[in-house]
Amino acid sequence: MELADRFVQAAEAVKAARALIVTAGAGMGVDSGLPDFRGDEGFWNAYPPYRRLGLSFVDAANPAHFERDPAFGWGFYGHRTNLYRQTVPHAGFALLRRWAERFGLDTFVVTSNVDGQFQKAGFAEEQILEVHGSIHHLQCTGPCSMEIWDNTEKIDIDLETMRSRHVPRCVHCGETARPNILMFGDYSWVSNRSRGQQMRFDLFLDQHRDAPLAVIEMGAGTAIPTIRSLSEQIGARRGATVVRINTREPHIGGGHIGLPCGAMEGLRGIEGCLQER
Repeated sequence: MELADRFVQAAEAVKAARALIVTAGAGMGVDSGLPDFRGDEGFWNAYPPYRRLGLSFVDAANPAHFERDPAFGWGFYGHRTNLYRQTVPHAGFALLRRWAERFGLDTFVVTSNVDGQFQKAGFAEEQILEVHGSIHHLQCTGPCSMEIWDNTEKIDIDLETMRSRHVPRCVHCGETARPNILMFGDYSWVSNRSRGQQMRFDLFLDQHRDAPLAVIEMGAGTAIPTIRSLSEQIGARRGATVVRINTREPHIGGGHIGLPCGAMEGLRGIEGCLQER
């Protein structure tokens, strides 16, 4: 089937829906200029110092750094904090909000991204589930308590060594603070915030259990299949249609729709069909 025909099908799914679920992985941010960490080469292209050190994304995203060498741990996460603060969400975010308003769709976002781009694009905090946490919130490395607080730190990074000149501290015990993000091999993540978001999402699903749903999935790969699996789980509901927008891995069965393109191209293609009708 031609891509144009798939755009038509996706537009029909949006128009027929009573509720919209947006699911997003790392590929959602590429059109905003955020780096693609897919594979070691993608990570090293974004962070050349780690190539010299022989460290992969998994190595860099290890909570042990905050205990053993906090300045090094904050080198990676401090740089990402600054990057995400500076990033402007691409126009696709606004298209999704426009569809929700135009068709009166109750909306919820589920993302594995920790960048806070959906909030920055105007989506309501209470309608977002960040399954891996958020870089814009901090917790104690210990942790000494289950408290999570806003990340208002100013973090200066030496880009040659990828070490931070400033190490944030816990507001309670004074030990090293870390981002409230689920990292690799992480047993210290304080999940309270994400768990509260999950409860709100479960309620959303229950409230719309008999309604036609449109699931718009963007940039969710198979390497860490959390988002893809969730989309397919929701897609198994009667009346639910999944639109999977993915440049490399658009395949999906069960009568759902795969769009082999990036997030912006896919959303604009659907928008073009919605405007024609």
